[in-house]
Amino acid sequence: MGDIGPRPPQLRPGRALAHTTGASGFGSPHRSDSRPPQTPRGGRPSDPDGRLGTTPPVPGRPTSLFLLLALPALLFALITWQVVAYGPLVRVDERVSRALIHPDRFSDLLADLGNVQVAVPVLAVALVHSAWRSRRTGTDRWWLPATAAAVLMTLVPALVVPLKELTDRPGTPAVPPATGYYPSGHTATAAVAYGSAVLLLLPWLRSAYARRELLIGCAVVNAAVGFGLVRCGYHWPLDVVASWCLSAVLLSSLWLLLARSSRRTATGPPGRRTGLGPGGTGGSAG
Repeated sequence: MGDIGPRPPQLRPGRALAHTTGASGFGSPHRSDSRPPQTPRGGRPSDPDGRLGTTPPVPGRPTSLFLLLALPALLFALITWQVVAYGPLVRVDERVSRALIHPDRFSDLLADLGNVQVAVPVLAVALVHSAWRSRRTGTDRWWLPATAAAVLMTLVPALVVPLKELTDRPGTPAVPPATGYYPSGHTATAAVAYGSAVLLLLPWLRSAYARRELLIGCAVVNAAVGFGLVRCGYHWPLDVVASWCLSAVLLSSLWLLLARSSRRTATGPPGRRTGLGPGGTGGSAG
């Protein structure tokens, strides 16, 4: 018979061999509905943080960590080097400062927002509120956020005072002759105290609008403190900017710690009422 004999298999109507190029039938890697197949692993685009797609996703966010920690740390190191070496950036800073100095009562009040007597009590209220709410909702390790923020506040003088002695930078023409003005202690105190308070209060705000307004308010207050210090001649502009960089590293470390603790708490034993970390909600709305 003509059908008998060794020869390659023949295609039959309504059938398709698996893996036939362009095939769209059963057993084909192509979808039967003409849609493209799933993207292979090697062809997946990178995620927003620059990591190639994998299954499952690799934990960690290198770009975010760089922006939160490495970038402000590098800027702080650069400014400190310029101050110690009296580089060109310092000379520009001095010219800008002399043009901006114009003391007035309002600027002095803004600068006072960076005093320990003003900023630390605000943080203390946030510490008590956060601990009380966490304890009330039965959050595991309810004491951790408040304790971490309090420890961070104590690190401010422990870091700033040695840096002042190391750099030994003189003050502006508006203050009595002295040294030890870099970095600005008032700026660091305000940034860490108000910033830590915001990080502690954010989890208890259910409204995204309230969270945004709180963050904006914190930024405005810290900008006002820096403006008042420079306007009154209490600090050079670089003193303020360097303290913002240092505070950004400290606050980012606190935020990462609270976020990690929040994830660990959220995956704890079933049945336990847990609070959430930064950006989440816990208990009733505040």
